Order: sequence, then C-alpha cells, then structure tokens
Amino acid sequence: MAQNSRVTLSKSQLSREKENLASYRRYLPALDLKRQQLMAERNRARIACADLEQAMHRAIEEAGATLPMMAEHRLDLKGLVTLEEVLIDMQNVAGVRLPQVRAVQVKVAPYGPMTRPHWVDALVRRLTEAVRLRAEMQVAERRMALLDKAVTRVTQRTNLFEKILIPQAEKNIRRIMVFIGDTERAAVVAAKLSKSKRAREKVARPEARA
Repeated sequence: MAQNSRVTLSKSQLSREKENLASYRRYLPALDLKRQQLMAERNRARIACADLEQAMHRAIEEAGATLPMMAEHRLDLKGLVTLEEVLIDMQNVAGVRLPQVRAVQVKVAPYGPMTRPHWVDALVRRLTEAVRLRAEMQVAERRMALLDKAVTRVTQRTNLFEKILIPQAEKNIRRIMVFIGDTERAAVVAAKLSKSKRAREKVARPEARA
C-alpha cells in the first residue's frame, strides 16, 4: 500500500493525494479503536488463562494433600476420569473469531462402591474438576494466541497508516503544491515579461519607420 516516491506533479495528482489523505485519516481512528479493543481482550484472556492454570494446579495439589490414600498402588485408578468432549462456541471480538467454552463433558469410568474405597468419590470430583479446568485452559491459550496474532496484525496496519501512508501523502501534497506554485509564478513572470516586450516593440516600431 506504500506510495511511489516518484509522484506526478500535477493538479490531478494533487486531488488524488488529498483524497487518499482524507481516506487514511478517516480510517485510522477505527483501526486504532480495533487495536485497543483487541489488546484489552488479550489482557482479559491472559488473566483468565493464568487463573485457570492456577485453579487446575490447586485442584491437583488438593487432591494429593487431602487424599493421601491415592498413593496406594494396589488400586488401579487409570482411566477413572477422562475428557470426553469440549463444546466450543465462536465469539466475534472486533472482527476476530475467538473460541470460548460452552461445556466440558467428562467421562467417569463406572466403579462399584463396594469394590472401591469410600474416598474414591471425593477423588473423582477433584479429578473431574482438574480435567475440566485443563480443557478450559487449553481453549483459553488458543484464544490468547489468536488475539496475539490479531493484535500484531492490526498494529502493523495502524503503523502503516500512521507512520508511512499519511506522512507520505502529506509530503506528496507539499511537493505538488510547491511545484504548482512555482510553475504558476513562473508563468505569471513569463506573461509579464512577454507583455513588457510587446509593449517595447510596439513603441519601437514607429521610431524605426521614422
């Protein structure tokens, strides 16, 4: 989108440059607003991701601290709680489609209360919470990655308008106006000189005949 530095020094080009400049200035505030919205959403996503990670680790640590019986190797707890499905909705934020969790479905393997210790029920609750939090954290990380990419892209476009296109259009307008002004002044001077010359020639012609 960068303009060619070899701009045509003409009134028609001056009109185009002015139109371009007006368009850039009109579009820049909307672009900057979008950047601010995406940055704010990215900050919220970063906080949410950190909160989910802390909550997940806390759920795992609490399971280990409150249920020391987990260390009893005679019990096979493998596959007791597994992630079955994560239902995702798409949210539109400033033109960017972002995933958000609608529901997390966790599968608990059937177990008989007579064949398992009584604390397995509490363990299942804590593991279910940890699995759910992990799934939500993964979606939050994906959301944050998309926002990082979107912020980078819109920042690049903002800089393009703010630091390249607008200054270049302003520079082109000044160059063209200076050129046109110089050309018009030169034309006026040339016209006056021509008029003066004709006047001198007109005065000189009768004298030559005499």
